[in-house]
Amino acid sequence: MTPLLDRLRYRVFYTTRQKIVTTVLTVAVLVAAGGYAVDRVTTPEDRSCAAGVERPAGSSECVGVNGDGHDFGVPALTAAAAAIARENRTLKDGTYATVALLLPLTSPDAGMRIKVLHELQGAYAYQYRANHASNDQTPKIRLVLANTGRGNAHWRTAVDRLKTMTGAPDRLRAVSGIATSTTPVQEAVRELTGAGIAVVGTSITADTLANSATRDRFPGLARVSPTNSDEANALAHFGRVDAAKALLVQDTRSGDHYTDTLKSAFAESLKGAPYEPQLFTSPPDPADEGTTANTFRQITHLICDTRADTVFFAGRHTQLRQFINALGDRGCAERSFTVLTGDEGSYLGADGRLDRAALKARLTVRYASLAHPDAWRPAAGRPVPAAGGSTADYDRFVADLAAASKDPVALEDGQAIVAYDAMAMAVHAIRQATGEGKQHPELADVVTQWPQVKGSLRVRGASGWICLDNHGNPYNKAVPIVELAPDGSQRFVQIAWPEGSPPAPDCLPPGKG
Repeated sequence: MTPLLDRLRYRVFYTTRQKIVTTVLTVAVLVAAGGYAVDRVTTPEDRSCAAGVERPAGSSECVGVNGDGHDFGVPALTAAAAAIARENRTLKDGTYATVALLLPLTSPDAGMRIKVLHELQGAYAYQYRANHASNDQTPKIRLVLANTGRGNAHWRTAVDRLKTMTGAPDRLRAVSGIATSTTPVQEAVRELTGAGIAVVGTSITADTLANSATRDRFPGLARVSPTNSDEANALAHFGRVDAAKALLVQDTRSGDHYTDTLKSAFAESLKGAPYEPQLFTSPPDPADEGTTANTFRQITHLICDTRADTVFFAGRHTQLRQFINALGDRGCAERSFTVLTGDEGSYLGADGRLDRAALKARLTVRYASLAHPDAWRPAAGRPVPAAGGSTADYDRFVADLAAASKDPVALEDGQAIVAYDAMAMAVHAIRQATGEGKQHPELADVVTQWPQVKGSLRVRGASGWICLDNHGNPYNKAVPIVELAPDGSQRFVQIAWPEGSPPAPDCLPPGKG
């Protein structure tokens, strides 16, 4: 080491003054580093996504409630969320009531994502009508989006937030959406109705997610869609199936209210059938592929061993697609089969994994839809029923879609239509409950409106008349029977009715207790 460097080292590290300076600098560096580390440990991580929305611990999903245009990290929803936000910004404080759309907005399932988008578009179309084409009726309607997360796993986070919004400035008066008949959704409905908030289901069809004369489990719940039992009855009236030549393929996974009640309804229709049901078990998340495709390959062999020509399928859409693919590759290709199922069949039109060649192999797939754009359009040999709905009601919906947005909306799966009708129901109840001279209804008054939605007070929906019984269920609601065409399009066949024929013009449910 050179003498110069040696003297420099001595001055820096060994003189008393420099020892003090070096020690102070070292301590300062350590304190700063320690402070930064403590701050990182003690300051909570910012998990917010937008106003009213944050990522729950252990999750990357944005969950909560927002009406300011937040798309919850789903680009497909950006335009719809922005349109809703623009409409909300036109509303003056104190002049509106809020309706929330509760859905699994961040679901990774492709079919559910399409369903969610269409529901947002349909709900927004009615919000726009309510605020711009209803003769200045009040209150105006604010719409917010509430995300329950993948599989509705974070329903409580969204619901807890909604329960805080019943006062000013939000004045939440109804929750719509409620689109899947699952246990988390049932618990969400129970919590909301237990808090006195009116709920309108769009596409829930499970009989267990409905009130009845013997048990009103969800006071304040109303539904746009028929129950699975009504769907099964409509299919039975439509198909006039010979039970001796029919069998049931059903999911054994319990706790899924859609599947559980659908298989019960189908079993009731097949009393006296000579064949026991063919069973499969879907994964805990029925959107997963699992190994059920292997089971269906075996079931098709057993179906070929029977004399059946009609198969009732009680299961979710992923397993339905797997079953159709397997049946298209069956050994008894010379025989014709018809598959009948519930409204989960509406997912198949957009399912890229469906083997469309199967639909050309003497295989017909028909399902009970919740709505269809051709149901109320007259066609050669297919007149529009005189009651139960009308072309004018459907045309109003189409006009509202066009007025609300220039972007085209896909209608074949019926989701935009039923979401529009559910918003119509919510707005109807809110405005009917608003007293003379009042700007807004009391929360408790909205939930009491459902028993009066019938007769001349029915909701003239785009999906058909909505005439509720005293328990919030649509009476003898139109059920479009839809056939899946070989090109993947969803072809309307005809309207079927749970009671066998359209309702009377007065649309008053009969006395059943």
